[in-house]
Amino acid sequence: MYNRMDMDNEKESIIPTQGGPGEQAENEQAREVPAAGAGPERGTPELAADLAAAYQKLRAEKDALYDRLLRKQAEMENLRKRMQREKDEFLQHAAADLIRALLPTLDGFERALKQRDASVPAQFYQGMELIYGDLLDVLKRAGLAQLETVGKTFDPHLHQAVETVAASEYRDQEIVEEFQRGYKLKQRLLRPAIVKVAVPSPEGKWPPASERPHQRDDKK
Repeated sequence: MYNRMDMDNEKESIIPTQGGPGEQAENEQAREVPAAGAGPERGTPELAADLAAAYQKLRAEKDALYDRLLRKQAEMENLRKRMQREKDEFLQHAAADLIRALLPTLDGFERALKQRDASVPAQFYQGMELIYGDLLDVLKRAGLAQLETVGKTFDPHLHQAVETVAASEYRDQEIVEEFQRGYKLKQRLLRPAIVKVAVPSPEGKWPPASERPHQRDDKK
């Protein structure tokens, strides 16, 4: 028969005791790892310095990219303006060539209308006047403008003098006659006017302004 002491010995041999080798190793590792927040924080100044350097690097890269973006935008805007200017100049040059080629036609209409033949029916000249007027209106809408000549002071930038006349009734350098009409195209000279200009008499004397019967005002 088992006594009470034998039964207790069997229980101890069956039930393992707590705190075996594996559990003791885990407990030792847990004791070696300090709890969060325990002890002095190591590496904090170095980490802050690294974050500041990384921020400054990213900031510099962002500023450089933004600067490049602004430069590219400015280059694109300049390119757009240059292309538009070249396009306008090309169209203006093409229009100037076309209108310049039509000027002899206008001259022909003007000469025909000035030198009318009495044997030609009036309806013929009326039709010429209508065609001439329509053509001139179209060219004016394109920017063509006639130069004023007779009564104006001679301007070498606008007029071409092929004849001079010494007459006391005109002012010095006054245009007295127009041989061929001059034109501008959008404020640029297309063809100078061919004119006759008054010059002083051989004696080099001009009568007072009050004694000149055909005094003109070129400021109009």
